Amino acid sequence: MAFIETRGARIHYAIEGVDSAPVLAFSNSLGTNYSMWDPQAHELRKKFRILRYDTRGHGESAVLPGPDAIEQLGNDFLGLLDELHLGTAHFCGLSMGGMIGMWLGIHVPSRLHKLVLCNTGAKIGTEESWRSRIEAVQKGGMKSIASGVMERWFTATFRANEPATVARIQKILEETDPEGYVACCAAVRDYDCREQLQKISTQTLVITGAHDPATPPGDGRFVAAHIPGAKHAELNAAHLSNIEDGARFTGELVAFLSS
Repeated sequence: MAFIETRGARIHYAIEGVDSAPVLAFSNSLGTNYSMWDPQAHELRKKFRILRYDTRGHGESAVLPGPDAIEQLGNDFLGLLDELHLGTAHFCGLSMGGMIGMWLGIHVPSRLHKLVLCNTGAKIGTEESWRSRIEAVQKGGMKSIASGVMERWFTATFRANEPATVARIQKILEETDPEGYVACCAAVRDYDCREQLQKISTQTLVITGAHDPATPPGDGRFVAAHIPGAKHAELNAAHLSNIEDGARFTGELVAFLSS
């Protein structure tokens, strides 16, 4: 395991691939860790230098008193780049990771080559929906929400056909620190960059899942429509499209980054 200290947080990361290759960074969703990107990392490490990390409050990274903010999570990533002496990177983030990507694109475009925003929105959910989620975790722990989350993350067909994969992802969710999860729930709840998307000048690909109830396709289409020149791809998946429709996801990613 590798760790760096940045912005007062201990961040767990992994970097693999040829040192001279372009850096491709992946940022996880709320309630997962960097292993959610295994399908892409294993496929792409011959073409890119793959950087993955656990967002604070997740995986092996530090759990600090919340609430967190997307700006804070974005600065954690910048600290990681600085500590590893990486000037710029392609950035691919899903859901919460996509919000971090939007913040980076708005505020520090000079640190990005290309930007990929997956199953995300410039504003996700409502105050009430996040309050209910936070209260459920505070009262019942992570297992109290796990089965409902799996129903949002994967279609019924995928859950029936790939039970081992769903069980593995559910275990990651259930093992996420409740305090870290709640802190990041607040970060997602409070972020709204709908009026700033036009500031993103980085070449951007937006990926949506046609069956995603957590960040519906309309959320992604809005993002794509308001970022100048953004490309858009819609996959046959629910929320974790990089897992459910992994081959097409990876294909769209490679085509965009290589174009």
